[in-house]
Amino acid sequence: MTLEPFSDLPSDEGRPPARARMLLVTGLVLLTLAVAYGGAAWWFADRVARGTTVAGVDIGAQTADEASVTLTTELGGAEDEPVTLSSSAGSVEVVPREVGLALDVDGTVEPLVGFTLEPATLWHKVVGGTAEPASVVVDEAAFGEVVEEARDELDAEPVEGSLSVEGGTVTLENPVTGTRTDTEGTIDAVRASWPGRDTVTVSAEPLEPTVSSDELNRVRTEFADVAVSAPVTVEANGKSAEIAPSAFASAIVLTPAEDGTITPRADEEKLLEVVREAAEDAAIEVQPKDAVVTFKGRTPSVKDSVNGVSLEEESVVTEVWKAIGSDSRTAVVETTEVEPEFTTARAEATLPKGKISSFTTYYQPGQSRVSNIKLASKTISGTYIPPGEQFSMNAVLGERTAAKGYVEAGVIAYGRAANNVGGGISQVSTTIFNAAFFSGMQLDAWTPHFYYISRYPEGREATISWPDLHNKFTNVTDGGVLIEIVATDTSITVNFYGTKKYDVEATKSKRYNIKAPTKIIDDAEGCVDQSPVEGFSVDVGRILKQDGKVVKTEKYTTNYDPEDDVTCI
Repeated sequence: MTLEPFSDLPSDEGRPPARARMLLVTGLVLLTLAVAYGGAAWWFADRVARGTTVAGVDIGAQTADEASVTLTTELGGAEDEPVTLSSSAGSVEVVPREVGLALDVDGTVEPLVGFTLEPATLWHKVVGGTAEPASVVVDEAAFGEVVEEARDELDAEPVEGSLSVEGGTVTLENPVTGTRTDTEGTIDAVRASWPGRDTVTVSAEPLEPTVSSDELNRVRTEFADVAVSAPVTVEANGKSAEIAPSAFASAIVLTPAEDGTITPRADEEKLLEVVREAAEDAAIEVQPKDAVVTFKGRTPSVKDSVNGVSLEEESVVTEVWKAIGSDSRTAVVETTEVEPEFTTARAEATLPKGKISSFTTYYQPGQSRVSNIKLASKTISGTYIPPGEQFSMNAVLGERTAAKGYVEAGVIAYGRAANNVGGGISQVSTTIFNAAFFSGMQLDAWTPHFYYISRYPEGREATISWPDLHNKFTNVTDGGVLIEIVATDTSITVNFYGTKKYDVEATKSKRYNIKAPTKIIDDAEGCVDQSPVEGFSVDVGRILKQDGKVVKTEKYTTNYDPEDDVTCI
């Protein structure tokens, strides 16, 4: 008998192969899962994921309609509740409705519901939601206007820092960055925060100060600390002077440039002033001395001028500044020799060559005023006025006092005759004035008498009083002028000796604006009788000529008040 292998085993005939069965099973599983996934997606399509909140309001697992009602109920009044916009500089309250803010409930709920097969979104709905922002409608134009109006409260200008070495001490104040509210960024911040929060921090861009803190600290380290670390020694003319930081600190300039950098520099004028003051104390600088002309009678003698020593300005600025900014604290400064304005040569060349003018006035002998006239004349006679210099009668005489030998005599006080120590020297002043007038002097200051006195030329006279009524003129001739005064018992003559420059011709108008005097009866103590003299105005002038040609004309108006008729009883 022939045996056939496995002939008794069951047969697979009529059954699908194993691979086919596997594919069938897998397909059934996937179909089941797809149906379940689709069912879940359908189920969650109209529901907000559980655990979801909007502006602190829980709307999890609610349908779209339910969530809309909940949000409207809970947040419906937010548009009328004040919201604070806050910045580092300050804050401002606004009412949302008034600035164009509104809650968009539908726009808030819509993104949280709806059919989707997107796995991440569906998974989010299955496992639970999170805090979601509300959808906010913003009237950007209205909100922008509010921001602009509130910049004084919300924005902050940058505060510039400073670096100072005043008084020789370094002081540094660091700058502070400012802010400027960014309208668009602030709108985004409102959208992200409101209505869940009643305070919104605005978005702001920084406003940097011109000079950074790094720059200030750099200049402090590299320059300021060094500059005031120790005194500076100035060496010149074989001598030295020490200048403390507190003295030269005022000459240091630390003003920033437009690009925010600081380049230390010297205030040259102040630096020269500080160094010169120290140099004077140390006798480094020597002032030049003018030649001095003196006279014995009309014979001159000249005391030689002396040259001075001066610091060379460019050297001062360069070398002292270099010493201020370095550890080497010594500045070697060059000097220069300085001639005086009135040198020996000029003094000799401008000595008087002859009489250039003369004027005489007269008076009654035996009066007390004659004593004052002679004393003042003796004091002034021999005065020498170098070319270009000014003569001042008050400066030469000083205050007229009894201790100097002056006596009480007649004066004019407030338009009335009176007596005072030194009375009468207005005649000396008037005579000098006329000599100056006819020599071509530059007439600087003079005052006519209150009323006209017949012993003087109309309009050409000058009263004087200590300390405020002056007789001043400047020598504008080409040489020095010697004043010689001869006072007798009846007259005073003033001669000017110098180098003649001008031929002078006087002019005078007729009297005008005539004013009659008033009759006064006076019983006051110290009253002095007065004879009446009419008041008037008069124009006087002079014509200055050189080589027969007119080079200058001048005109002066003098106004005299009437001399009242005063009878003392």
